Amino acid sequence: MQSHCSRFGRSKFTRFSMLLAALLCHVAVAQDLAPRSYVITPLHSNAVVVTYSYFNGNLDFQGAVPIADATASANVPILAIFHSFNAFGRSASFTAGLPYGEANFHGTVMGDQTNAYRSGLFDSVYRASFNLLGGPAMTLPEFLKWRQKNLLGVSLRVVAPTGQYDSTKLINLGNNRWGFKPEIGYSRRNGHWILDAYFGTWLYTKNPKFFSQNQYYPGVQSRTQAPVGALEGHVSYDVKPRLWVSFDANLWFGGKTSLNGVENPATALRSSRLGATASIPINKHQSVKFSYSNGAYIRYGGNFQNVSVAWQYSWLGRPN
Repeated sequence: MQSHCSRFGRSKFTRFSMLLAALLCHVAVAQDLAPRSYVITPLHSNAVVVTYSYFNGNLDFQGAVPIADATASANVPILAIFHSFNAFGRSASFTAGLPYGEANFHGTVMGDQTNAYRSGLFDSVYRASFNLLGGPAMTLPEFLKWRQKNLLGVSLRVVAPTGQYDSTKLINLGNNRWGFKPEIGYSRRNGHWILDAYFGTWLYTKNPKFFSQNQYYPGVQSRTQAPVGALEGHVSYDVKPRLWVSFDANLWFGGKTSLNGVENPATALRSSRLGATASIPINKHQSVKFSYSNGAYIRYGGNFQNVSVAWQYSWLGRPN
């Protein structure tokens, strides 16, 4: 990539840097589709989840830079743990996830082919969820007698800057910043059907050392991003206990980026995805989940197809 960068003027390359770096973030975070996130479980429910996701698609720069036929693909395995607990008499839970990424980028930059490859850890992700309405903390015998109606909950997702990051490089798997997503979620059951709706906002700290101290920028640059609003909805159906299917959709908007305090209007997001999920039990402790999603409307960003498969092992009891 560096052999082509000298052909850009400083302002054009700066714009290219911000656009391409922002797109990788959306592979890992912004395209979430998670049905039943606010459905509660009995006290001291535990799970270990191993997920493999494959992303493949186009990068849409909306004509902001002289880049054509840009594509990207990524293999993302994730190891996650889950635990539910009692918080002031309400059901609550905590999840931690560690994703690994292997990504390839291809494009034609001013008539020349450009490729980039990265492999390493993405930023780690943590989520705490707390029920406000309809979901008291319950033991297993109490939970078996309970029937869900309306649930209202809140959650906070945190993305920590623990991923692979080199400030001299344009493309990284980590973002060198913190991300916070406060969210409110509603879930309603009607017979075999469950309706879910969530609204949250991604808030980001500054990346104090973005694409700095290299042959293009000997000094230090900082990068900031405006909040990103996120709406998410799901309609799922219980075929039988622990076997269900879901139709999924989301919308995200905002998120203009600024370099050294100068905002780039071309980086505004306004995109959505549609998908489907199926969860299938294997035995008392194990289940597998399959999901697929694709871009429905992409104004700017990565228009990716995503295929995921997850294996879950769950059990009841306090962690030893």
